[in-house]
Amino acid sequence: MRAILEATGARELIRGPRLQSLWSGYGELFRAQLVGGTRERVVIKRVQPPTDRAHPRGWSTSLGHERKLRSYDVELSFYRDWAPRLGADARVAECLAAARDDDGWWFVLEDLDASGYHLRRTEASPEEVRACLRWLARFHARFMGDPPGSLWRVGTYWHLATRSEELAATRDPALREAAPHLDERLSDCRFPTVVHGDAKLANFCFTPEAQVAGVDFQYAGGGTGMKDVAYFLSSLRDVEAAEAEDAGHLETYFLALREALQARSAPVDVEAVEQEGRALYPLAWADFFRFLAGWAGSRLRLSCPFPLQRTENRRPPP
Repeated sequence: MRAILEATGARELIRGPRLQSLWSGYGELFRAQLVGGTRERVVIKRVQPPTDRAHPRGWSTSLGHERKLRSYDVELSFYRDWAPRLGADARVAECLAAARDDDGWWFVLEDLDASGYHLRRTEASPEEVRACLRWLARFHARFMGDPPGSLWRVGTYWHLATRSEELAATRDPALREAAPHLDERLSDCRFPTVVHGDAKLANFCFTPEAQVAGVDFQYAGGGTGMKDVAYFLSSLRDVEAAEAEDAGHLETYFLALREALQARSAPVDVEAVEQEGRALYPLAWADFFRFLAGWAGSRLRLSCPFPLQRTENRRPPP
C-alpha cells in the first residue's frame, strides 16, 4: 500500500473491515484509516483480477474478462476526468487518489458513510426514488452533448456490442432479430450524454433526509439517459408499482433535467430533448430485457418481446 500512502501523504494505513467483494472475485472494497493523511477514514477499492476466473452464472469467458478489465480503466478515467465536473446536486464520492499498477487498480475514495450518506436501500421510499431520478437528470444534464472520450463509447454493461455471447444464447428468434434495431435506435439518439451505466438502487447511498450520492462507474459511457432511467426503475423491488407510476417518474426526471439544462444554459432544445427521451424510454426497457433474455435464459419468463414483461430476475451484476 506504499503507493496509497505516497498519493495521500499519510504516514500509515490501518486496514479496517472488508465492505464487499467485487463481482467474480476481482478484488474488494474495505474501509481504512489514514494516519496523517488528508482524510481520517477512506474507502479503498482494490482490483486484482483473479488468475482462476469463475462466474456465478457460467459466463467465465475471455470476452467477459476483457470487458471487466476495460471497465476498471473506464472507472479510473471517470474519477480522474469526469467526476470533478459534477456539482453537489449530482454527488459522488471524492476520489483522493487512483492508479493502475502491475496487480490491477486501486482507488482511494471518500467514505460516504462518514459524510452522512450511510443508508443503503433494498426498498426505496417514494422520496428516495424521486431523489435518484433527480440525481440522474442532473448527471445527464451536466454531460449532455459531450463525447464520451476515454469512457465506453456506448455506456451500460449490457451494451449489445459487448454481449454477443448472451445474444447468441437468446432462445427467442424475434428478440434476437430485434436486438440490433433496438441498439441502433438508442445509439443514434439526437441528444446523447454520459450515462452512469449501472444505475441500480444498490449503487446509490442515502442520507436520512433522502439526499443521494452515486457510486460505481465502471460502465459509464455515451448514450441516451433513458437507459439509466429505465434500468434504475427496473431495480426497484416493487417493479410492478414502478411500472404503474411510469408517468410520474418520467415527470420527475424531465422536470429536473429541464431545470438543470436551463441552469447551465445548455445550447439544446429542452422540448426536443424530452420528446426524444419519452420516445426512447420503452426501447431502453426492451434493450435491457433483450440482454436478460440471453443472460438468464430459461430462468427469465418472457411471453413476447414487445412489450417485454418485467420479471423478478432482473438485476444481474456486470
